Amino acid sequence: MERFYIVTNDGKDRDGRVTEKIRRILEGAGKTCLFSKRDDRKNIIRESVPEDADCAIVIGGDGTLIEVARILKSEIPILGINMGTLGYLTEVDPPRLEEALAQILQGDYCIEDRMMLEGHFQGMKPDVALNDIVISRKGNLRVIHFDLYVNGSLLNSYEADGMIISTPTGSTAYNLSAGGPVVEPTASLIVLTPICSHALNTSSIVLSADDEIVVQIGMGRNGREEEVFATFDGADVVEMRTGDRILVRRSEHVTKLMKLSKVSFLEIMRRKMKGN
Repeated sequence: MERFYIVTNDGKDRDGRVTEKIRRILEGAGKTCLFSKRDDRKNIIRESVPEDADCAIVIGGDGTLIEVARILKSEIPILGINMGTLGYLTEVDPPRLEEALAQILQGDYCIEDRMMLEGHFQGMKPDVALNDIVISRKGNLRVIHFDLYVNGSLLNSYEADGMIISTPTGSTAYNLSAGGPVVEPTASLIVLTPICSHALNTSSIVLSADDEIVVQIGMGRNGREEEVFATFDGADVVEMRTGDRILVRRSEHVTKLMKLSKVSFLEIMRRKMKGN
């Protein structure tokens, strides 16, 4: 690897020390560092992402890594430097920075492919998610009515606060908080978890990664038009109304995560969740 695309969350690495240390180590080894550019709203400028980078190093939390993953869409592997809290995706803590970069320069790493989802709306360009696509209510505190179809067949009709459609990577995010199952992150499947469903027998449903899911927004009580949001990884938001549908399927894109540690996912989860 010769060219490294470096993305920094300025709110995490406020004094720039970690970013500068990475630059110094890599350039000292004769490598090229290419730094991300952001607009006035602190969003990465997509046109500024280099096409010839060999690796992306993300300095921040899981949210920053997900932002980069959704832009890159499997083009190059990503290494996360954890400046956040739990950090399931950002593997390297700052005290291990020099050791981690040495491993990369020596080629001592492996690549994990993480599946992504894509959501399709009529007349709109599809969007992708690494963690989840969430259907949630808009405005007042009230349940929303929606029908869930799998491969063209009605699976269930819900009255709930919403629905989480999660990848294995996202199973430890909102899905976990909503009572959904934890899934080994390199698995290939889709998890559906209702949010505060108004029924006694609704629980998470695990589907094949090849299944196609459609959520259709129904009519509210007393003929009221429903207004909901479809949110991709907590970032991009699409407004939906009664009669609108979103089709969710496995994306052709994957996120390539660079792994340096031999520690298992279950051991990492035990350490991260201890005391929480």
